[in-house]
Amino acid sequence: MKSTQLKLLIISIFILISGWSCKKDAAKEENLISIPPALQKLKQYIPKDNPLSAEKIKIGKKLFFDERLSIDGTVSCSFCHNPLLGFSDGRYRSMGIYGLRSKRNSPTIINRLFGQYQFMDGRASNIEEVIVEHIQNSIEMGNNLENLVVTLNSDGTYRDEFQNVFGTQVTAEGISKSLASYVRTLVSGNSAFDKFIAGNNGAISESAKRGYDLFKSERLKCSKCHSGDNFSDEKFQNNGAGMDSEAPDFGRYLETGNEEDKGKFKTPTLRDIARSSPYMHDGSIKSLAEVVEFYNQGGIPNKNLSEYVKPLNLTESEKTDLVEFLRSLTGTNIYYLSVR
Repeated sequence: MKSTQLKLLIISIFILISGWSCKKDAAKEENLISIPPALQKLKQYIPKDNPLSAEKIKIGKKLFFDERLSIDGTVSCSFCHNPLLGFSDGRYRSMGIYGLRSKRNSPTIINRLFGQYQFMDGRASNIEEVIVEHIQNSIEMGNNLENLVVTLNSDGTYRDEFQNVFGTQVTAEGISKSLASYVRTLVSGNSAFDKFIAGNNGAISESAKRGYDLFKSERLKCSKCHSGDNFSDEKFQNNGAGMDSEAPDFGRYLETGNEEDKGKFKTPTLRDIARSSPYMHDGSIKSLAEVVEFYNQGGIPNKNLSEYVKPLNLTESEKTDLVEFLRSLTGTNIYYLSVR
């Protein structure tokens, strides 16, 4: 065999091996987490510069419960996003260091893997940005990234883990990427409702079935905003919540400056909604029954009120049916995707 032919053969073999390796790595990442069947069609928002890995997720989970992320060592991510409370905190407004209160309720962070916009007003485009803001927020964690890096680098276990995953000591970028990777594993699906849709007619009660029919009806129009498999269109709507206060929170408007965005907030997922009370951006509604009544009354009137929010004239039994449907959206595989 001539020298040139030999070189071409070697190059061809190298290309084939490299291609097989890339496909193997891609398949490994794709199969790293197990998406519930009802959610498999949803787009996953994973930055190209932060692919998922089991090791990175492991670090992120450890960081999520580490109170050293806050300046006074009292507040972890789980303080406001408690797994036992649907990854919210049960308070009408979230609390941070020194007992300081935020102006908004802590939303659930489940299924953010499928979210294009982050925060209630959509001001962040990825979870990594959210984490950096929370750490540095003067009310929430009150820390700065430089100080946090020094703190965590004093922990030999963290240093070793970061070296293994990122090839460096603890860095701010590594912290945000690890935490974001873990948050993307917090997926809820396989609910009683999902089993019903999949063909198990006995998975939910007759009341919940009637509630589902109401939910998707043209009369109520709930599914206009709470649409798709994640029950959220990931868009922004004004339902009037808080708009009758002396100093209303204008939500999306604070980000865009557009007059029509005043009072708009991102449509939340309804999955696991029964676990994450209180509700609305200001935590002003305590129960699902009160949420249904809020919409039954047509929200709170204001000039930017969504066209879909109108008085519904529900009967008492219809209100009960809607609540039963909402409760059926609680996932049975709750909290963590299986990391393989």
